[in-house]
Amino acid sequence: MNRRKVLAGSIAVLALVASACTGTGSSSKGADAKAPDDPSGVKGTITVLTHRTDLVQDGTMKKYAAEFNRTYPGVKVEFDGLTDYEGEVKIRMNTENYGDVLMIPAVIEKKDYPRFFASLGTKEERGAKYRFTDYSTVDGKVYGQSPIGVVPGFIYNKKVWSEAGVTEWPTTPAEFLADLKAIKSKTDAVPYYTNFKDMWPLTQWTNVNGSVGCDTGATTRLAEGDPWAEGADLRVGDTLLYDIVRGGLVEKDPTTTNWEGSKPKLAKGEIATMWLGSWAVVQMRDAAKQAGSDPADIGFMPFPAQRDGVFCAVTSPDYQQAVNVNSDHKEAARAWIDWFTDKSGYAAANLALSPLKDAPLPDILEPYENKGVKLIDLDDTKGAEVKSIDNQSEVGIYKPDYRQELVDLARGARKGGLDDYLGGLGERWAEARNSLGS
Repeated sequence: MNRRKVLAGSIAVLALVASACTGTGSSSKGADAKAPDDPSGVKGTITVLTHRTDLVQDGTMKKYAAEFNRTYPGVKVEFDGLTDYEGEVKIRMNTENYGDVLMIPAVIEKKDYPRFFASLGTKEERGAKYRFTDYSTVDGKVYGQSPIGVVPGFIYNKKVWSEAGVTEWPTTPAEFLADLKAIKSKTDAVPYYTNFKDMWPLTQWTNVNGSVGCDTGATTRLAEGDPWAEGADLRVGDTLLYDIVRGGLVEKDPTTTNWEGSKPKLAKGEIATMWLGSWAVVQMRDAAKQAGSDPADIGFMPFPAQRDGVFCAVTSPDYQQAVNVNSDHKEAARAWIDWFTDKSGYAAANLALSPLKDAPLPDILEPYENKGVKLIDLDDTKGAEVKSIDNQSEVGIYKPDYRQELVDLARGARKGGLDDYLGGLGERWAEARNSLGS
């Protein structure tokens, strides 16, 4: 896989609750996976489940394990790469055998983390050193740690934008639309590519939440209010997507898009822009190299909105690594998570944001740093509540369906108007929130 199709802050939450998993983790509630005092004394064989099948197949994970063994010679690390990670792990978690280390699947509700995973420590302890601890904290204890962080933004071909006469980042949705229109009239490139058919890229638009209003409490606002109220972040983002499609600034037939095929097209300048995240920059640069284009043409810009003259972009975790509460080798599993997060260089290799708070920003975020883009960490205290409302309402802000409907609405393949559509989403959201007593 090039990128997990399901993101934890970013990510598609399946409408199946953890109670459907009948693993015996419930009998081990409250277990801890403590960090070892003496690396040489840690023994055992551990299995690490991973969605990064590409890194398993090309031997990269094996190289990480060999480096890990320099510090922990008594631990043998085996990898199990799963193509359909969410689907396969969901089934395995009906038993005790779901690896020693695994990425927390989206199907597990946050409140049930102690049933299935061993604690890595307290929120205070972990939060002093790492980003994203809120996302896996239950009752003051942290149950997962993401090895990388991501930042949302538009991947764009700088050469194409320059040919259209655009050299500065747009600061409003209206400016952004005007720039796409310039690209359409002055170049041969598709101004914006929806990746409609592959579906999952459309979920990336939820990551405008917090970035538009520069609001660390954006998740709480989702839990307590209407995500599509006038001026709300999701409404601003969804309206921009609608206007882009409505204005004919996308590919001719969204139903024929292709994610893998889109990468070399953007690299070569056949596509000008896509809304994704910082994780995609390295893939586009690699595509440029393979296509004989200049990787330096690949740019990354924030959502076109400012607060007090400053752009903002939310940071969010990738999959959170966790220790199986049933593992016989919790100490070894914890050692792997700590080493992989702190020492492996995985974040740097993926040009990703490090979860270590004192780490420098990756090169791909230098444009953000140089232009003063403010990176904000969202308060995820009510993240589980938002997902419950989302599941109950069947809106699916972390799923692609409603934005596919939005694109269909904009291109005339579905009847109705934008205001009525977004208003309907808001009503369903409110009904679900009221039914849950939120």
